[in-house]
Amino acid sequence: MTNSSNDSLTGLLKATSRSFYLTLRVLPAVVRSQIGLAYLLARTTDTIADTDIIPRKERLEALRRFRARILGDSGLPLDFGKLAAEQGAAAERLLLVKVEAALAALGTLSRSDQDRLREVLTVIISGQELDLERFAAASVGAVVVIQALENAAELEDYTYRVAGCVGEFWTKMCRAHVFPKASLDEVQLLADGVRFGQGLQLVNILRDLPADLKNGRCYLPRVELKAIGLEPVDLLNPDNEARLRPLYNQWLDCAEGHLRAGWDYTNMLPRGGLRLRLACAWPVLIGLETVKRLRAGNILDPGCRVKISRRAVHRIILRSIFGLLFPGVWRGLAGGRGRTGKAVALPAVLA
Repeated sequence: MTNSSNDSLTGLLKATSRSFYLTLRVLPAVVRSQIGLAYLLARTTDTIADTDIIPRKERLEALRRFRARILGDSGLPLDFGKLAAEQGAAAERLLLVKVEAALAALGTLSRSDQDRLREVLTVIISGQELDLERFAAASVGAVVVIQALENAAELEDYTYRVAGCVGEFWTKMCRAHVFPKASLDEVQLLADGVRFGQGLQLVNILRDLPADLKNGRCYLPRVELKAIGLEPVDLLNPDNEARLRPLYNQWLDCAEGHLRAGWDYTNMLPRGGLRLRLACAWPVLIGLETVKRLRAGNILDPGCRVKISRRAVHRIILRSIFGLLFPGVWRGLAGGRGRTGKAVALPAVLA
């Protein structure tokens, strides 16, 4: 992006994401603007898809028109004023109002970088469209009609479309600009990058289960719920948490496994790429801390939503920066075992 584009969109990035903005600031400068713009555009499509007060057909049409502009298939100006008017958060309104500025910034990137952004955004939008179609029959009100994903394959596909593909994009962008000549296992790096993204999305799904249920959506597979004698609507009752907990913990284990693949990914990166390692480490460590907290308490209680505090995030950041100085400490930040080797306990002063 040009300097003027950066100036006009940086504030929007800061307003729309507390944690990702920290990651963005530490990224190497050669990829910061491309990844930041990809985030803004993806966040805009997400805002469109999630504006439930607007009829589903109108949201699908808005996504179609936005995708056409992103791909360069249309030059028609976008007017998302109706969608913007329905946003409760000022940052979400600004995303929609400034959509043309974000698209203009896309046009300032190199052709290869534009292609990478267009590829990942096409996949993300396909996931959002599938989500809108899949939950079309869901409803809220006096009687909640909850639609659920059918099986684990559908959940894996969804997490790839809206987040796993981001791991691919991130890897390709950094490979092109940050470490183009490094000798790496390309196949493993991409595979772990996909799992990294899927793990972050799965953590969000498991954390937001009560809120999604209230909106008529259940991302836990119907066949797995049926196997333990539950229907999606039963999850509205917090008293059913004990029956759900074994299945829920299995999905927590899956999320944790994906995040540990993300930690392996982080440690595959060139040792000299300290900024990039930190940018990857922070979401992994925050995700693992969230998984840890989700293993306790009633996860069906809407009043018990797990959220990592700003203080806890800053603590993770400081520990990781310290860990860069001491390889043993760094390996132990995520705990557990993986391809990166045996975990090492943190010094008591940092514990």
